[in-house]
Amino acid sequence: MGSPTTKICVTLSAIISLLAGGAGGIGGYKIMDYYDGEDGTEVSSGSASIVEEHSYIEQSKITEAIDKVAPSVVSVMVSKNVLVGGGGINPFFNDPFFDQFFNNNGTQQSEPEYRYKQIGGGSGFIVSEDGLILTNKHVVSDEEADYTVIMKEGKKYAGKVVSRDPFADLAVVQMYEIPGDADASAAPNYDFSKLKKPAGLPKVEIGTSSNLRVGQYVVAIGNALAEFENTVTLGIVSATGRSIVASDQAGGGSENLTDLIQTDAAINPGNSGGPLVNLDGQVIGINVAVAQSAQGIGFALPIDDVKPVLSSVEKYGEIVRPVLGVRYMMLDKARADELMIKVDHGALLTGDEDKGLFAVIPGGAGDKAGLKIKDVILEVDEEKVTVEKPLSTIISKYAPGDKIKLKVWRSGDEIDVDVTLGSSKDFEQEDQKSE
Repeated sequence: MGSPTTKICVTLSAIISLLAGGAGGIGGYKIMDYYDGEDGTEVSSGSASIVEEHSYIEQSKITEAIDKVAPSVVSVMVSKNVLVGGGGINPFFNDPFFDQFFNNNGTQQSEPEYRYKQIGGGSGFIVSEDGLILTNKHVVSDEEADYTVIMKEGKKYAGKVVSRDPFADLAVVQMYEIPGDADASAAPNYDFSKLKKPAGLPKVEIGTSSNLRVGQYVVAIGNALAEFENTVTLGIVSATGRSIVASDQAGGGSENLTDLIQTDAAINPGNSGGPLVNLDGQVIGINVAVAQSAQGIGFALPIDDVKPVLSSVEKYGEIVRPVLGVRYMMLDKARADELMIKVDHGALLTGDEDKGLFAVIPGGAGDKAGLKIKDVILEVDEEKVTVEKPLSTIISKYAPGDKIKLKVWRSGDEIDVDVTLGSSKDFEQEDQKSE
Protein backbone atom coordinates (compact mmCIF):
# COMPACT_ATOMS: atom_id res chain seq x y z
CA MET A 1 0.00 0.00 0.00
CA GLY A 2 2.25 3.00 0.41
CA SER A 3 3.98 4.32 3.49
CA PRO A 4 1.88 5.73 6.36
CA THR A 5 1.21 8.68 4.08
CA THR A 6 -0.18 6.62 1.26
CA LYS A 7 -1.30 3.26 2.50
CA ILE A 8 -4.86 2.14 2.32
CA CYS A 9 -6.65 0.13 4.97
CA VAL A 10 -9.86 -1.69 4.32
CA THR A 11 -13.28 -1.99 5.88
CA LEU A 12 -15.11 -4.95 4.42
CA SER A 13 -18.71 -4.42 3.38
CA ALA A 14 -21.03 -5.92 5.95
CA ILE A 15 -22.74 -8.16 3.45
CA ILE A 16 -19.52 -9.97 2.52
CA SER A 17 -18.83 -13.30 4.18
CA LEU A 18 -15.19 -13.59 5.13
CA LEU A 19 -15.34 -17.37 4.85
CA ALA A 20 -16.60 -17.50 1.28
CA GLY A 21 -14.20 -18.77 -1.36
CA GLY A 22 -11.85 -20.51 1.04
CA ALA A 23 -8.54 -22.17 0.36
CA GLY A 24 -9.82 -25.35 -1.21
CA GLY A 25 -7.79 -27.03 -3.91
CA ILE A 26 -4.32 -25.81 -2.96
CA GLY A 27 -2.21 -27.80 -5.35
CA GLY A 28 -3.76 -31.03 -4.18
CA TYR A 29 -2.58 -34.27 -5.78
CA LYS A 30 -4.51 -37.48 -5.34
CA ILE A 31 -2.35 -40.61 -4.91
CA MET A 32 -3.73 -44.00 -5.90
CA ASP A 33 -2.54 -47.51 -5.11
CA TYR A 34 -3.61 -50.38 -7.33
CA TYR A 35 -3.76 -54.21 -7.41
CA ASP A 36 -2.59 -56.55 -10.13
CA GLY A 37 -6.07 -58.15 -10.40
CA GLU A 38 -5.00 -61.84 -10.08
CA ASP A 39 -3.73 -62.61 -6.61
CA GLY A 40 -4.78 -59.34 -5.08
CA THR A 41 -1.20 -58.37 -4.32
CA GLU A 42 -0.84 -54.67 -3.68
CA VAL A 43 1.60 -53.01 -6.01
CA SER A 44 3.24 -49.68 -5.20
CA SER A 45 2.33 -46.92 -7.58
CA GLY A 46 5.55 -45.06 -7.05
CA SER A 47 3.51 -42.33 -5.41
CA ALA A 48 6.43 -40.80 -3.55
CA SER A 49 8.30 -40.11 -6.77
CA ILE A 50 5.11 -38.79 -8.41
CA VAL A 51 4.51 -36.36 -5.55
CA GLU A 52 8.16 -35.29 -5.62
CA GLU A 53 8.02 -34.71 -9.37
CA HIS A 54 4.74 -32.83 -9.08
CA SER A 55 6.18 -30.61 -6.34
CA TYR A 56 9.30 -29.95 -8.39
CA ILE A 57 7.27 -28.91 -11.43
CA GLU A 58 5.11 -26.66 -9.26
CA GLN A 59 8.11 -24.98 -7.63
CA SER A 60 9.74 -24.52 -11.03
CA LYS A 61 6.65 -22.75 -12.38
CA ILE A 62 6.65 -20.39 -9.40
CA THR A 63 10.30 -19.46 -9.79
CA GLU A 64 9.95 -19.15 -13.57
CA ALA A 65 6.99 -16.80 -13.13
CA ILE A 66 8.98 -14.65 -10.69
CA ASP A 67 12.03 -14.59 -12.97
CA LYS A 68 9.81 -13.50 -15.86
CA VAL A 69 8.05 -10.63 -14.09
CA ALA A 70 10.48 -9.34 -11.45
CA PRO A 71 12.69 -7.31 -13.83
CA SER A 72 9.62 -5.27 -14.82
CA VAL A 73 8.51 -4.49 -11.26
CA VAL A 74 9.61 -1.09 -9.94
CA SER A 75 9.58 0.83 -6.69
CA VAL A 76 7.96 4.26 -6.73
CA MET A 77 9.48 6.58 -4.11
CA VAL A 78 7.69 9.77 -3.05
CA SER A 79 9.75 12.82 -1.98
CA LYS A 80 9.06 16.48 -1.25
CA ASN A 81 10.11 19.44 0.86
CA VAL A 82 8.67 19.08 4.36
CA LEU A 83 8.73 21.46 7.32
CA VAL A 84 11.25 20.26 9.91
CA GLY A 85 11.64 23.34 12.13
CA GLY A 86 11.19 27.05 12.62
CA GLY A 87 8.12 29.16 11.99
CA GLY A 88 7.21 29.22 15.70
CA ILE A 89 5.28 31.86 17.61
CA ASN A 90 6.90 34.47 19.89
CA PRO A 91 5.74 33.55 23.38
CA PHE A 92 6.53 37.10 24.59
CA PHE A 93 4.69 39.06 21.91
CA ASN A 94 2.71 41.02 24.50
CA ASP A 95 5.89 42.46 26.06
CA PRO A 96 7.20 45.53 24.11
CA PHE A 97 10.75 44.79 25.24
CA PHE A 98 10.90 41.69 23.07
CA ASP A 99 9.44 43.37 19.96
CA GLN A 100 12.97 44.23 18.81
CA PHE A 101 13.64 40.54 18.33
CA PHE A 102 10.51 39.90 16.30
CA ASN A 103 8.61 41.45 13.40
CA ASN A 104 6.11 44.25 13.80
CA ASN A 105 3.32 41.80 14.60
CA GLY A 106 5.40 40.06 17.20
CA THR A 107 4.54 36.67 15.68
CA GLN A 108 7.67 35.53 13.86
CA GLN A 109 10.15 33.59 15.94
CA SER A 110 12.29 32.03 13.21
CA GLU A 111 12.26 31.27 9.51
CA PRO A 112 10.57 27.98 8.55
CA GLU A 113 13.10 25.26 7.80
CA TYR A 114 12.32 22.74 5.08
CA ARG A 115 14.11 19.55 4.17
CA TYR A 116 13.77 17.52 1.01
CA LYS A 117 13.10 13.94 2.06
CA GLN A 118 11.33 10.73 1.15
CA ILE A 119 7.84 10.64 2.59
CA GLY A 120 6.45 7.42 1.15
CA GLY A 121 6.65 4.75 -1.48
CA GLY A 122 4.76 2.17 -3.43
CA SER A 123 5.13 -0.17 -6.37
CA GLY A 124 4.41 -0.31 -10.08
CA PHE A 125 5.22 -2.32 -13.19
CA ILE A 126 6.42 -1.48 -16.68
CA VAL A 127 3.95 -1.93 -19.53
CA SER A 128 5.98 -0.43 -22.40
CA GLU A 129 9.63 -0.59 -23.41
CA ASP A 130 9.94 3.20 -23.14
CA GLY A 131 9.08 3.18 -19.45
CA LEU A 132 5.33 3.62 -19.05
CA ILE A 133 4.26 2.10 -15.72
CA LEU A 134 0.97 1.33 -14.00
CA THR A 135 0.49 1.94 -10.30
CA ASN A 136 -2.26 2.95 -7.85
CA LYS A 137 -3.57 6.50 -7.82
CA HIS A 138 -3.10 6.73 -4.06
CA VAL A 139 0.63 6.01 -4.48
CA VAL A 140 1.11 9.15 -6.62
CA SER A 141 -1.74 11.30 -5.32
CA ASP A 142 0.43 14.17 -4.03
CA GLU A 143 0.63 16.73 -6.85
CA GLU A 144 3.39 18.64 -5.07
CA ALA A 145 5.67 15.62 -4.63
CA ASP A 146 8.44 14.25 -6.84
CA TYR A 147 8.49 10.60 -7.88
CA THR A 148 11.53 8.43 -8.38
CA VAL A 149 11.17 5.05 -10.10
CA ILE A 150 13.74 2.42 -9.11
CA MET A 151 14.40 -0.73 -11.14
CA LYS A 152 15.20 -4.10 -9.59
CA GLU A 153 18.93 -3.69 -10.22
CA GLY A 154 18.86 -0.27 -8.53
CA LYS A 155 18.89 2.13 -11.48
CA LYS A 156 16.82 5.24 -10.84
CA TYR A 157 14.56 7.21 -13.17
CA ALA A 158 12.52 10.36 -12.76
CA GLY A 159 8.79 9.67 -12.74
CA LYS A 160 6.17 11.99 -14.23
CA VAL A 161 2.49 11.28 -13.57
CA VAL A 162 0.85 11.06 -16.98
CA SER A 163 -2.69 10.63 -15.74
CA ARG A 164 -4.69 9.76 -12.64
CA ASP A 165 -7.87 7.76 -13.22
CA PRO A 166 -10.96 9.87 -12.43
CA PHE A 167 -12.94 6.83 -11.32
CA ALA A 168 -10.57 4.07 -10.16
CA ASP A 169 -7.47 3.73 -7.98
CA LEU A 170 -5.16 3.71 -10.99
CA ALA A 171 -2.46 5.99 -12.35
CA VAL A 172 0.00 5.95 -15.23
CA VAL A 173 3.56 7.22 -14.74
CA GLN A 174 6.23 7.82 -17.39
CA MET A 175 9.88 7.09 -16.59
CA TYR A 176 12.61 9.49 -17.74
CA GLU A 177 16.41 9.32 -17.68
CA ILE A 178 17.85 11.34 -14.78
CA PRO A 179 20.52 13.90 -15.77
CA GLY A 180 23.98 13.06 -14.51
CA ASP A 181 24.31 16.38 -12.69
CA ALA A 182 21.08 16.04 -10.70
CA ASP A 183 21.38 16.79 -6.97
CA ALA A 184 19.79 13.90 -5.11
CA SER A 185 19.66 15.88 -1.85
CA ALA A 186 17.44 18.65 -3.20
CA ALA A 187 14.15 18.94 -5.05
CA PRO A 188 15.04 18.17 -8.69
CA ASN A 189 12.59 20.50 -10.47
CA TYR A 190 13.00 18.55 -13.69
CA ASP A 191 12.04 20.02 -17.02
CA PHE A 192 10.57 16.81 -18.40
CA SER A 193 10.40 18.26 -21.90
CA LYS A 194 14.18 18.11 -21.95
CA LEU A 195 14.54 14.62 -20.47
CA LYS A 196 14.76 11.42 -22.50
CA LYS A 197 12.54 8.41 -22.16
CA PRO A 198 14.38 5.11 -21.68
CA ALA A 199 14.37 2.42 -24.34
CA GLY A 200 14.39 -1.38 -24.36
CA LEU A 201 13.09 -1.81 -20.82
CA PRO A 202 11.58 -5.17 -19.82
CA LYS A 203 7.80 -5.03 -19.79
CA VAL A 204 5.27 -7.39 -18.22
CA GLU A 205 2.99 -9.75 -20.10
CA ILE A 206 -0.64 -8.81 -19.49
CA GLY A 207 -2.86 -11.81 -18.82
CA THR A 208 -6.60 -12.09 -18.19
CA SER A 209 -8.61 -12.12 -14.97
CA SER A 210 -11.80 -13.48 -16.51
CA ASN A 211 -10.88 -17.14 -15.98
CA LEU A 212 -9.46 -17.00 -12.45
CA ARG A 213 -10.36 -19.91 -10.22
CA VAL A 214 -10.53 -19.96 -6.45
CA GLY A 215 -7.55 -21.94 -5.17
CA GLN A 216 -5.14 -21.24 -8.01
CA TYR A 217 -1.68 -20.01 -7.09
CA VAL A 218 -0.78 -16.33 -7.47
CA VAL A 219 2.34 -14.32 -6.69
CA ALA A 220 2.43 -10.73 -5.41
CA ILE A 221 5.54 -8.63 -6.02
CA GLY A 222 6.24 -5.16 -4.68
CA ASN A 223 8.16 -2.69 -2.55
CA ALA A 224 7.10 -3.98 0.86
CA LEU A 225 7.01 -1.31 3.59
CA ALA A 226 8.51 1.07 1.00
CA GLU A 227 11.84 -0.45 2.06
CA PHE A 228 12.19 -4.00 0.73
CA GLU A 229 12.13 -3.78 -3.06
CA ASN A 230 10.85 -6.67 -5.17
CA THR A 231 9.53 -8.62 -2.21
CA VAL A 232 7.76 -11.78 -3.44
CA THR A 233 4.89 -13.49 -1.64
CA LEU A 234 2.95 -16.59 -2.67
CA GLY A 235 -0.70 -17.37 -2.11
CA ILE A 236 -3.92 -18.36 -3.79
CA VAL A 237 -6.97 -16.65 -5.20
CA SER A 238 -9.25 -16.69 -2.17
CA ALA A 239 -12.30 -15.22 -3.91
CA THR A 240 -13.32 -13.03 -6.84
CA GLY A 241 -15.92 -10.30 -7.23
CA ARG A 242 -15.32 -8.77 -3.80
CA SER A 243 -16.60 -5.29 -2.90
CA ILE A 244 -14.95 -3.21 -0.17
CA VAL A 245 -14.79 0.31 1.18
CA ALA A 246 -11.13 1.33 1.26
CA SER A 247 -10.02 4.33 3.32
CA ASP A 248 -6.87 6.38 2.92
CA GLN A 249 -5.48 6.88 6.41
CA ALA A 250 -3.42 9.87 5.29
CA GLY A 251 -6.05 11.76 3.34
CA GLY A 252 -9.03 10.57 5.33
CA GLY A 253 -11.07 9.84 2.21
CA SER A 254 -12.71 6.58 1.27
CA GLU A 255 -13.45 4.81 -1.97
CA ASN A 256 -15.81 2.04 -3.03
CA LEU A 257 -13.88 -0.69 -4.84
CA THR A 258 -15.80 -3.44 -6.60
CA ASP A 259 -15.19 -6.69 -8.44
CA LEU A 260 -11.85 -7.23 -6.68
CA ILE A 261 -9.66 -10.32 -6.49
CA GLN A 262 -9.16 -11.47 -2.90
CA THR A 263 -5.89 -13.24 -2.17
CA ASP A 264 -3.98 -14.55 0.83
CA ALA A 265 -0.63 -13.73 -0.76
CA ALA A 266 0.87 -11.31 1.76
CA ILE A 267 0.30 -7.71 0.64
CA ASN A 268 2.08 -5.18 2.83
CA PRO A 269 2.23 -1.39 2.95
CA GLY A 270 4.34 -0.43 -0.05
CA ASN A 271 2.95 -3.23 -2.22
CA SER A 272 0.28 -0.91 -3.66
CA GLY A 273 0.49 -0.76 -7.43
CA GLY A 274 2.55 -3.92 -7.75
CA PRO A 275 1.42 -6.85 -9.90
CA LEU A 276 -0.49 -9.96 -8.92
CA VAL A 277 0.82 -12.69 -11.19
CA ASN A 278 -0.26 -16.19 -12.24
CA LEU A 279 2.13 -19.12 -12.65
CA ASP A 280 2.57 -18.33 -16.33
CA GLY A 281 4.19 -15.06 -15.31
CA GLN A 282 1.26 -12.98 -16.56
CA VAL A 283 -0.13 -10.00 -14.64
CA ILE A 284 -3.73 -10.73 -13.66
CA GLY A 285 -4.24 -7.96 -11.10
CA ILE A 286 -2.86 -4.82 -9.44
CA ASN A 287 -2.43 -4.98 -5.66
CA VAL A 288 -4.53 -2.25 -4.10
CA ALA A 289 -5.60 -2.85 -0.49
CA VAL A 290 -5.28 -5.02 2.60
CA ALA A 291 -7.52 -5.72 5.58
CA GLN A 292 -5.28 -4.57 8.42
CA SER A 293 -7.37 -6.16 11.14
CA ALA A 294 -7.05 -9.61 9.57
CA GLN A 295 -4.39 -11.96 8.27
CA GLY A 296 -4.18 -13.16 4.69
CA ILE A 297 -6.85 -10.85 3.27
CA GLY A 298 -5.55 -8.67 0.47
CA PHE A 299 -7.18 -7.31 -2.66
CA ALA A 300 -6.20 -6.61 -6.26
CA LEU A 301 -7.86 -4.82 -9.16
CA PRO A 302 -8.61 -7.35 -11.94
CA ILE A 303 -6.37 -6.72 -14.95
CA ASP A 304 -9.32 -6.94 -17.35
CA ASP A 305 -10.72 -3.81 -15.68
CA VAL A 306 -7.37 -2.09 -16.22
CA LYS A 307 -6.95 -2.85 -19.93
CA PRO A 308 -9.22 0.03 -21.03
CA VAL A 309 -6.86 2.38 -19.18
CA LEU A 310 -3.94 1.25 -21.32
CA SER A 311 -6.00 1.62 -24.48
CA SER A 312 -7.08 5.08 -23.38
CA VAL A 313 -3.52 6.26 -22.72
CA GLU A 314 -2.40 4.87 -26.06
CA LYS A 315 -5.23 6.68 -27.86
CA TYR A 316 -5.55 9.95 -25.92
CA GLY A 317 -2.29 10.24 -23.99
CA GLU A 318 -4.24 10.16 -20.72
CA ILE A 319 -6.86 8.11 -18.90
CA VAL A 320 -10.25 8.85 -20.43
CA ARG A 321 -13.23 6.90 -19.14
CA PRO A 322 -16.59 6.21 -20.77
CA VAL A 323 -19.42 8.10 -19.09
CA LEU A 324 -23.13 7.38 -19.14
CA GLY A 325 -23.92 10.64 -17.34
CA VAL A 326 -26.28 9.47 -14.60
CA ARG A 327 -26.57 9.37 -10.82
CA TYR A 328 -27.91 6.20 -9.36
CA MET A 329 -28.55 3.99 -6.37
CA MET A 330 -27.86 0.25 -6.57
CA LEU A 331 -30.84 -1.94 -5.77
CA ASP A 332 -31.16 -5.37 -4.24
CA LYS A 333 -34.49 -7.03 -3.47
CA ALA A 334 -34.73 -5.61 0.05
CA ARG A 335 -34.10 -2.04 -1.03
CA ALA A 336 -36.39 -2.37 -4.04
CA ASP A 337 -39.18 -3.67 -1.78
CA GLU A 338 -38.58 -0.76 0.58
CA LEU A 339 -38.99 1.68 -2.31
CA MET A 340 -41.94 -0.33 -3.67
CA ILE A 341 -40.19 -0.97 -6.98
CA LYS A 342 -41.08 -4.29 -8.59
CA VAL A 343 -37.56 -5.41 -9.51
CA ASP A 344 -34.88 -7.23 -7.52
CA HIS A 345 -31.73 -5.69 -9.01
CA GLY A 346 -30.48 -2.77 -11.08
CA ALA A 347 -29.40 0.87 -10.85
CA LEU A 348 -32.16 3.31 -9.86
CA LEU A 349 -31.59 6.76 -11.39
CA THR A 350 -32.00 9.23 -8.57
CA GLY A 351 -31.22 12.85 -7.80
CA ASP A 352 -32.46 16.16 -6.46
CA GLU A 353 -32.86 18.65 -9.30
CA ASP A 354 -33.68 21.49 -6.88
CA LYS A 355 -30.11 21.14 -5.58
CA GLY A 356 -28.65 20.70 -9.03
CA LEU A 357 -28.11 16.98 -8.51
CA PHE A 358 -29.51 15.62 -11.73
CA ALA A 359 -30.34 11.92 -12.03
CA VAL A 360 -29.62 12.28 -15.74
CA ILE A 361 -26.95 14.88 -16.48
CA PRO A 362 -28.23 17.42 -19.03
CA GLY A 363 -26.47 16.99 -22.36
CA GLY A 364 -24.90 13.69 -21.33
CA ALA A 365 -25.11 10.32 -23.05
CA GLY A 366 -28.05 9.17 -20.92
CA ASP A 367 -29.94 12.39 -21.52
CA LYS A 368 -29.47 12.13 -25.28
CA ALA A 369 -30.75 8.54 -25.15
CA GLY A 370 -33.90 9.53 -23.25
CA LEU A 371 -33.16 8.12 -19.78
CA LYS A 372 -35.29 9.60 -16.99
CA ILE A 373 -35.24 9.94 -13.23
CA LYS A 374 -36.67 6.83 -11.49
CA ASP A 375 -35.63 4.59 -14.41
CA VAL A 376 -33.95 1.37 -13.26
CA ILE A 377 -31.15 0.11 -15.51
CA LEU A 378 -31.40 -3.68 -15.34
CA GLU A 379 -28.87 -4.78 -17.98
CA VAL A 380 -26.07 -3.44 -20.16
CA ASP A 381 -25.68 -5.44 -23.38
CA GLU A 382 -27.45 -8.34 -21.65
CA GLU A 383 -25.09 -8.20 -18.64
CA LYS A 384 -27.10 -8.01 -15.42
CA VAL A 385 -26.57 -4.94 -13.22
CA THR A 386 -26.33 -6.03 -9.58
CA VAL A 387 -24.82 -4.91 -6.28
CA GLU A 388 -21.92 -7.25 -7.01
CA LYS A 389 -21.61 -5.96 -10.59
CA PRO A 390 -22.63 -2.29 -10.29
CA LEU A 391 -23.32 -0.05 -13.25
CA SER A 392 -19.99 1.80 -12.99
CA THR A 393 -17.99 -1.45 -13.15
CA ILE A 394 -19.80 -2.64 -16.26
CA ILE A 395 -19.61 0.72 -18.04
CA SER A 396 -15.87 0.98 -17.31
CA LYS A 397 -15.21 -1.96 -19.64
CA TYR A 398 -16.24 0.14 -22.63
CA ALA A 399 -14.66 3.12 -24.38
CA PRO A 400 -16.02 6.60 -25.09
CA GLY A 401 -18.11 6.48 -28.26
CA ASP A 402 -19.09 2.82 -27.83
CA LYS A 403 -22.73 2.00 -28.53
CA ILE A 404 -24.51 -0.06 -25.86
CA LYS A 405 -28.05 -1.36 -25.34
CA LEU A 406 -29.67 -0.91 -21.94
CA LYS A 407 -32.63 -2.84 -20.59
CA VAL A 408 -34.57 -0.34 -18.48
CA TRP A 409 -37.50 -0.74 -16.09
CA ARG A 410 -39.79 2.29 -16.31
CA SER A 411 -43.11 2.55 -14.48
CA GLY A 412 -43.66 -1.19 -14.57
CA ASP A 413 -42.54 -1.82 -18.15
CA GLU A 414 -39.20 -3.03 -19.52
CA ILE A 415 -37.84 -1.12 -22.50
CA ASP A 416 -34.62 -1.17 -24.54
CA VAL A 417 -32.58 2.02 -24.80
CA ASP A 418 -29.67 2.52 -27.20
CA VAL A 419 -26.88 4.74 -25.84
CA THR A 420 -23.64 6.12 -27.25
CA LEU A 421 -21.27 6.57 -24.30
CA GLY A 422 -19.72 9.94 -23.56
CA SER A 423 -16.25 10.80 -22.25
CA SER A 424 -14.95 11.73 -18.81
CA LYS A 425 -13.22 14.68 -20.49
CA ASP A 426 -16.67 16.22 -20.92
CA PHE A 427 -17.83 15.72 -17.33
CA GLU A 428 -16.46 16.07 -13.84
CA GLN A 429 -16.23 12.94 -11.68
CA GLU A 430 -19.41 13.75 -9.77
CA ASP A 431 -21.43 13.49 -12.97
CA GLN A 432 -21.41 9.71 -12.71
CA LYS A 433 -21.60 8.86 -9.08
CA SER A 434 -23.15 6.06 -7.06
CA GLU A 435 -25.31 7.50 -4.28
